[in-house]
Amino acid sequence: MTGMFLDLAELSGKQLQILKEINSRLSRVAVLGDSAVNASQLRELKVVAGSLAVQIQALEMKTAKDLPGAFAAENKRPSEALIVLSNPLTLESRSQIAGIATKRRLPSMYLYGAHVEAGGLLSYGPNLPDMFRRCGVYAARILGGAKPAELPLERPAKFEMVINLKTAKAFGLTIPQSLLLRADQVIE
Repeated sequence: MTGMFLDLAELSGKQLQILKEINSRLSRVAVLGDSAVNASQLRELKVVAGSLAVQIQALEMKTAKDLPGAFAAENKRPSEALIVLSNPLTLESRSQIAGIATKRRLPSMYLYGAHVEAGGLLSYGPNLPDMFRRCGVYAARILGGAKPAELPLERPAKFEMVINLKTAKAFGLTIPQSLLLRADQVIE
């Protein structure tokens, strides 16, 4: 087995830490995803949440039709922020998720910048264009005669943070200067 590996559970914990930087009093975070697909991310979040004194509320989304029900469950125990776990369904539903999060005034964290461009608050994760370039290099090596079994499995090398200041302003949030300085892209 060879190729690019994107299941980076440890980034979920880092995302929670970033949300805590924005709101040091953060105590409840909703987490949207599929418990089967996102199991490693959920485990990591629970570990980090314990160290940060934050409660995690899992919102299950196995199909696009689950989205309204997931947020209805959040109504019963309102959260102060939202982490959207990475899977094809949450990426496909990014505009709908961002719209619901904005309506509910839930600052939202994602893995990919595409979610932030759709109206989410911020993302921290692998730089996808860099990953695609590296996939091309991999393919070229294989086409050039390299044996796939001899090529190592690679993890992302570049990570990026994208912040949407329009969304922050709509929520009345002030993004700390330390985060703005670390951001690779700021949407104004």
